[in-house]
Amino acid sequence: MGIILSVDRELYFRDTYTFYQFSADECTYLFCEFEKEGGWKNAVKLLLQLLPLSPPRIDMCNLPDQKIEDTAETNAEILARLTSAVQRELAAVIALKARKSAIHQNEEHSGQEIRRLEELKSASDAQQADDGGGRERPREEAGPALVLRKVWSRSPAPERRGRYVVVSGTPEKILEHLLSDLHLEAAQDKETETLLDDFLLTYTVFMTTDDLCQALLRHYCAKNYQGKEDDSDVSCRKRKVLHLVSQWTSLYKDWLHEDEHLKQFLKTIYRNVLDDVYEYPVLEKELKEFQKILGMHRRHTVDEYSPHRKNKTFFHQFSLKENWLQHRGTMNEAEEIFCRVYITEHSYVSVKAQVTTSAQEILKIVAEKIQYPEEELALVIITFSGEKHELQPNDLAISKSYESSSRMFVYRRDLTDSLSPFAENEELQQRSVRILGINTWDLALELTNFDWSLFNAIHEQELIYFTFSRQGSAENTENLSLLLQRCNEVQLWVATEILLCTQLCKRVQLVKKFIKIAAHCKAQRNLNSFFAIVMGLNTASVSRLSQTWEKIPGKFKKLFTELESLTDPSLNHKAYRDAFKKMKSPKIPFMPLLLKDVTFIHEGNKTFLDNLVNFEKLHMIADTVRSLRHCRNNQFGSEVPSKEHHELKPYIHHLHVIDNQQALFELSHRIEPRA
Repeated sequence: MGIILSVDRELYFRDTYTFYQFSADECTYLFCEFEKEGGWKNAVKLLLQLLPLSPPRIDMCNLPDQKIEDTAETNAEILARLTSAVQRELAAVIALKARKSAIHQNEEHSGQEIRRLEELKSASDAQQADDGGGRERPREEAGPALVLRKVWSRSPAPERRGRYVVVSGTPEKILEHLLSDLHLEAAQDKETETLLDDFLLTYTVFMTTDDLCQALLRHYCAKNYQGKEDDSDVSCRKRKVLHLVSQWTSLYKDWLHEDEHLKQFLKTIYRNVLDDVYEYPVLEKELKEFQKILGMHRRHTVDEYSPHRKNKTFFHQFSLKENWLQHRGTMNEAEEIFCRVYITEHSYVSVKAQVTTSAQEILKIVAEKIQYPEEELALVIITFSGEKHELQPNDLAISKSYESSSRMFVYRRDLTDSLSPFAENEELQQRSVRILGINTWDLALELTNFDWSLFNAIHEQELIYFTFSRQGSAENTENLSLLLQRCNEVQLWVATEILLCTQLCKRVQLVKKFIKIAAHCKAQRNLNSFFAIVMGLNTASVSRLSQTWEKIPGKFKKLFTELESLTDPSLNHKAYRDAFKKMKSPKIPFMPLLLKDVTFIHEGNKTFLDNLVNFEKLHMIADTVRSLRHCRNNQFGSEVPSKEHHELKPYIHHLHVIDNQQALFELSHRIEPRA
């Protein structure tokens, strides 16, 4: 169709050119028989947004120094997300392509390139000591079931020491290696801590919780491991297992409270400790730790742990006091969730409320958002089969909606008490623009507080489940899904607020307002809402409003350009990554990009190699997931807001959005037909 053209403007697009570029000049000045068609223009616009510059192969000699440095840095980031096996394969393929190219073109410089690439492959096969690399080999005592790589510390030569890191292995052998590396008396070295954390974060990828529980019980209960242990070794092994369990429960907190296998495992291993503590008094410290884990507050002495003192009554008391293991139930009454109350098919109010919230309370929130008299509205549940049921004031609206797996709508009630739905955009005709009267910093602060409450609730395991889509994934990623939903709704909210404003002067003020809010979100280190607002201002239905943007003052346009540059996707979002690294914690990342990084690692590397778990890949995923901890190192300060701040919570917690792009475009053309 002539949309994609090569730089030297050849008619046919070949895969042999150094650069490809989708430029506005090409789209405007080059002849194309389709250039007057809307589809052609939309396709060009999409390409300009997605791929402003796409260099498959770059001639470094012709690039400025800064460009070379940025490109090399980006390549290093990408390679860091590929395991050594993939890097070797990649280097081999590139070397082969370069050799074929040299034969075909008979160019002298290609021979030099081949030698460099072959050196890269050799370096990847056996990395230099300065880079911390070493050859992989099966661990002798473990046979072919565990592959380790020897790496060296970066200390000066006399103090340099080697150690082995896990590359791949069977689940059982990886666990065995982990337990052998644990230290009990001294503080764990960083490498062992990382290995333990990697294993606990990612074990669900290659084994079930029941498998892990059974494996730990086998290690704990083994009488004399391979005939090589004395009593001190046995007690040490038992303590290592208990230490791992303690770290496991500490990391997961309430994540696995409802897992029946874990409940039974903790009961069993606790009773085993009670049996063993008389023979191995050194286990008393671990027993006290287990009492904390299980929520048991009764104090015991060593004498009480004697097998002669245990009886059924004690175990009955144990079962009554296992507060840690209480089943949470399907839904907590005090739990706050998001629900959507639809005004029309494409317009809804996102309401954050408790499960026990009544229909009258929901109706009050919606009436305030759409600025309509509450007494003239009614909540109606519409099932997928089309049946309609009006909710009474005291009905539990959210529970009713979830029970019938249906949608909740707000209808108008006329003088005869009959109900009728709103027509598209009918409820919005006399709408006032409240946001213009709200303090910009306070509004950004409330957005940040709300996002932080969602972000802080995300468990690290949710990213693992989201990436690998294991069984029950939807149930295990609830908090993560809420933050992603919130990001999407803030983006739609920005576009909705602007496009529902029919007066040009107020629309200009709104755009300025949102630019300032985005700047404040960045200053408050809330990159999630920052991205959402900038993307909302950049949606096609808003960016086409030429009359509005022409009246935006130059300083606001300059500020928006600076903010926009932070969302630039080129060089693997280098601008965002550099800025985010410099921000101190606490901070809220742009979560979709973090998920993209984890997905890149997952899709670019196999999970199993020769029937062994590719633990090198899982380490890289765990390392990315751990970035959440750095972001949440501290809590956001309790900044004192202005007097009007108390009114902001309902305004920010419950957003009114139009979630259909076609509806947004229709609004855009209605307010500026010739934009």
